[in-house]
Amino acid sequence: MGRNLQNGERLRPVDLARGHGLSTQAVRNYEEAGILPPADRTAHGYRTYTPLHAAALRAFLALVPGHGHRTAAAIMRAVNEGADEEAFRLVDESHAQLLEDRRTLRAVESALRDLTPEAPEAPEAPEPADAAPEAAPEPLFIGPLAAKLGIRPATLRKWEHAGLVRPRRDRRTGYRVYDEAAVRDARLAHQLRRGGYLLEQIAPLIERVRTAGGLEPLEGALHDWHGRLSARGRAMLAGAAELDAYLRRRG
Repeated sequence: MGRNLQNGERLRPVDLARGHGLSTQAVRNYEEAGILPPADRTAHGYRTYTPLHAAALRAFLALVPGHGHRTAAAIMRAVNEGADEEAFRLVDESHAQLLEDRRTLRAVESALRDLTPEAPEAPEAPEPADAAPEAAPEPLFIGPLAAKLGIRPATLRKWEHAGLVRPRRDRRTGYRVYDEAAVRDARLAHQLRRGGYLLEQIAPLIERVRTAGGLEPLEGALHDWHGRLSARGRAMLAGAAELDAYLRRRG
């Protein structure tokens, strides 16, 4: 296939498919979806492709990892319809979303730092052997906890309904009681909401904290998150290069 692309020979669907690890049906589907420009037909009705189609296919496949299949397809359709400005707008939207995802990650990291107790700067004098152990924090009712976080009690009830916070009920009064773990979950949910996270995004994160019994296991998840964002950014660069090459070939 490489020889065909260099000398401008016509390409069969199988030539285009094999060069990109696809089936001939996938190539035909991409053309019908507008991802590839329309192909010429032989006298017998068979499709024939050109190096321009190969460039379009390379551009689409390079755009998918950074922008996703749907957006990559929309970009290619816009280019093939001559609506370059619309294609550029779609590219810009993907970059804006990546930037927003980076900001969200920073907000999550900031939230976790705020929830992690700081180590004392200097060791304190040892307590007498008969000293009483430090008492656990007193549980809070919904009103005082809401005031402490600067939110309304109704917000805590909404978070409870979404599974973000799990208070227990006082046996005598039936009031909600928030122990140390529930207060931690509420503070984490509060920080993540301030960072722009949706409730359905927060729930699995808090569940991981509960399962692990602390915040430490999230460090690996955050490291992986950084890696995924970097990979998306790099993929967008690769996609932009192939898209630019296709635009130049189109003239």
